[in-house]
Amino acid sequence: MSAFRMKVSLITGVSKRLYSLVLSRSDYNRRISMAFKIITDSATDLPKEIIDEYQLHVIPTPVTINGTDYFDGKTIFPKDFYRIQSEGADIKTYHINQYMFRENFEPYAKAGDEVLYLCFSTGIAGTFNAANLAREELLEEYPDFKITIVDSKCASMGFGLGVIKLLRMQKNSASKELITEAARYFFDNMEHIVTVDTLEYLYKGGRLSRTSAVVGGVLDIKPIIEVNDDGALVAFEKVRGRMKSLKRCVDLVGERGVDLEKQEIAVVHGNDPETCTKVKEMLTEKYHCKNIIESQVGCAIGAHTGPGIIGIVFLSASEEKYAEYLK
Repeated sequence: MSAFRMKVSLITGVSKRLYSLVLSRSDYNRRISMAFKIITDSATDLPKEIIDEYQLHVIPTPVTINGTDYFDGKTIFPKDFYRIQSEGADIKTYHINQYMFRENFEPYAKAGDEVLYLCFSTGIAGTFNAANLAREELLEEYPDFKITIVDSKCASMGFGLGVIKLLRMQKNSASKELITEAARYFFDNMEHIVTVDTLEYLYKGGRLSRTSAVVGGVLDIKPIIEVNDDGALVAFEKVRGRMKSLKRCVDLVGERGVDLEKQEIAVVHGNDPETCTKVKEMLTEKYHCKNIIESQVGCAIGAHTGPGIIGIVFLSASEEKYAEYLK
């Protein structure tokens, strides 16, 4: 064999092995194009079309159903999850652990990429701490690996909406320093207004006592829930009746939001698209909102709220500072 053919053969062999590796790790086959990577986890509840548009690496959140592990957005999806939940399945959630994070971070460390990981709220799960443990472990092996982990202190599309804005900024050539700064700004000023149709799942998830659940059910009490400054879900008002709770949520958007006619907001639901559409119509009629994203709540939150969850997320501060990169 000539030296040229031997060289081509060697290159081809290496290429095939690399290609096999890429295929075997399909979550990372999009990593090669840029050195600065924004990644997140499935607690963002981002619509599939947005994930596809930005080729976003989304680390799946684990959930245990009747003793079997599933991964949100990979092996279990909202439609099937809520059906299983309605059948009375035993459902438990746990956060992405250190080993899972290492598996997801290491390919970037090997490739020499810089990573910005936007993380589910520490007020709800231990995700942030586990991610940092994986980071420290990887730095022992890859001391030059640059990874910034941002605790969003947000949930569902409150978290997801910030991710969308940062991806858009990256697409419009914002610097990584400005993107990281904007991440903290968007998450610090993100509002979540949430209600549920039944207290049953809050009780099952240990977030409500049995007595409160029973009494609340009899009186048709609907809690109004927010994500507080510590990133925790807390009920701060109680309303009687589903329609009154939805109206109160919409009123709170007006009380807390700014530039609602201009800003991008999101409305999420578990498995209640009709109510979600109704809320979108209420927001459009009252505040002339023009850009509303609709999404479904996944396992991380849905396991504790049930299919009747409705949430509205929006900014309480102007995004004018970053406007040129958000077009």
